[in-house]
Amino acid sequence: MTNKVSKIFGKVASFAFPRPIQCFINKVYIRIFNIDLSDFDAIENYKTLNALFTRALKKKRVFDENHQIVIAPTDSLITEIGEVRDDRALQIKGMEYSVEELLGEKISSQYIFVNFYLSPSDYHRYHSPCDLEVLEVRYFGGELLPVNFPSLRKNKNLFVKNERVVVVARDKNNQKFFFVAIGALNVGKMSLHFETRVQTNAIANQKCSFAYNNPIKIKKGEEMGMFEMGSTVVLFAKDFKSNLQVNQKVKFGDSIGIF
Repeated sequence: MTNKVSKIFGKVASFAFPRPIQCFINKVYIRIFNIDLSDFDAIENYKTLNALFTRALKKKRVFDENHQIVIAPTDSLITEIGEVRDDRALQIKGMEYSVEELLGEKISSQYIFVNFYLSPSDYHRYHSPCDLEVLEVRYFGGELLPVNFPSLRKNKNLFVKNERVVVVARDKNNQKFFFVAIGALNVGKMSLHFETRVQTNAIANQKCSFAYNNPIKIKKGEEMGMFEMGSTVVLFAKDFKSNLQVNQKVKFGDSIGIF
């Protein structure tokens, strides 16, 4: 049911109303969610609500170029951070899930996970948190349950149940690094700029993967893709140290830790 609702919402959000009506819709949305457009294009230049959701930055973000520094991939809220223990990680305090089920492979307990929640008011594009070599992309079809706090507390294994795209990469230390984009209610789709064969919210429970004999190199800060509405990104990194705190707000480009 949530998938159908999300498809309908996606169609409505992608419809271009006459300019005066669209400007009114955009202004109402911006007022409701208190969106700051100072880094973005003028409100009248967004021809659909979806164009506003997926707005590109107009003002370049400056970040630390040091290869040891990891940066925030999104404008978002840190909802959890911790160490993977016995294949378990937290979607929120008191709610564990199987990391192997989420990623499609088992990883060691030396990995740190970080959950980034994107609200409807946030910038919806995601960027590479460090220099990466992408080895594989895995798509897992699933539900589109909300990923807000009430839903995270209510729904067990929400991250595993929901649709997701897993980017399997290699970091500068030649360790596997996982970037997971998780779908949510009203997310029309998730996209990856470097892998257009991934079509989300299309076929129920579809699973597919794309491996690369020649890894795709992505530089730190490079735009990887976008959500069409807010959702969640989860990172899994080995030998990663961070002072991030739960409920801390971050912006794409902020330094969040070090290898």
